Amino acid sequence: MSGWLAARVAEVVPASASGRVLVLDVPGWPGNLAGQHLDLRLTAEDGYQAVRSYSVASVGAGERVELAVDEVPDGEVSPYLVQDVRPGDVLEVRGPLGRYFVWQPEDPGPVQLVAGGSGVVPLVAMVRAHAAARSPAPFRLLCSVRTPADAFYRPELEALVDDAFRLDWVWTRAAPPGWPGTPGRLTAAGLAAAALPPEAGPTVYVCGPTGFVEAAASLLVAAGHPPGRIRTERFGGS
Repeated sequence: MSGWLAARVAEVVPASASGRVLVLDVPGWPGNLAGQHLDLRLTAEDGYQAVRSYSVASVGAGERVELAVDEVPDGEVSPYLVQDVRPGDVLEVRGPLGRYFVWQPEDPGPVQLVAGGSGVVPLVAMVRAHAAARSPAPFRLLCSVRTPADAFYRPELEALVDDAFRLDWVWTRAAPPGWPGTPGRLTAAGLAAAALPPEAGPTVYVCGPTGFVEAAASLLVAAGHPPGRIRTERFGGS
């Protein structure tokens, strides 16, 4: 899909210490697969335009689209989306985009999701699709986040945990009260304790800042996961 669509902001909801969820009504939106993204365009009064890509947290048919945006302090677009956008404002979007970093309910195999910070957004769409389809495919999500205040979608994700879906957190700076262990970066030992083992043959999806994705992918390969089964999506902000 190549044309720009008008997207009216329907809801604005705090999502973390530095992020918010934007719910958009987008007439003409064709629906999207879990893991796809869109381009969002802002136009200034002087005609200057800025375009950024954002993962879509919602999934399936319908013209309502959900984004979750983390503010990059020196960014050109995210501070406006997090601080200034209000219900009723009109943005422009184009999509859905991408077919490599997607999961569909008919995929039968086990899945390991690994998120760094707001990189959890497209993985949330996958978890939602998995739950809606009542898929028996084993699903695990390992989230690396600075602090509990920075965790996008934490209550929803924890409520979806069941026999088929497991959720693990890595707190890199501060953990919730009573949390076992010491805050720190994802390690080989932490990955081995939480992730599906290579012999289970999972497809692995990794999303987050570039440095996190590269480090996580290296840990996965070193643990024995075939590189061809690791799909990555990265962004420049933290």
